[in-house]
Amino acid sequence: MTRKPLLLNCCLLVGVLSALASHAQDRIYRCGNEYTNIVSRAQEKSCTLITTGNVTVVPADKASGAKIARPAVRQDAPAQRAKDMEARTILEAELGKAQTQLVQIKQEYNDGEPEKLATESRNHQKYLDRKAEIKARLDRTEADIASLRREIARLPVRAASSP
Repeated sequence: MTRKPLLLNCCLLVGVLSALASHAQDRIYRCGNEYTNIVSRAQEKSCTLITTGNVTVVPADKASGAKIARPAVRQDAPAQRAKDMEARTILEAELGKAQTQLVQIKQEYNDGEPEKLATESRNHQKYLDRKAEIKARLDRTEADIASLRREIARLPVRAASSP
């Protein structure tokens, strides 16, 4: 009885693979920034045949007119500077919180030897699980700090306050 489903699965697999192989053998032509697999169109436009690698083409949605996304209009300099400074202030506050949290987690982790809790004295696995969870929090917090520092570095430097 188990041979019928296995045979059926093998037949389906062979069918799918042969369909994919025949689909993958279509010739793809490049016409500037456009790709096509229609030979007559490729010959009209003197397109070149793509012979190496796989080409993945996502068709444009012609019904909606497929508009190109444009970047947001940049605000005037003083308003943008104010936004940048506000963002910097928020990120620096978050960085301070993360650094404080890192110090606390490092104290709890105790260089890889956190203190055993009363509930962990008879169950060593419970201790190991908590130790791994503390280490994961430590790594995550360090990654957060690095990310916040990268974000702050991308922002313009604060202007020195004038007297």
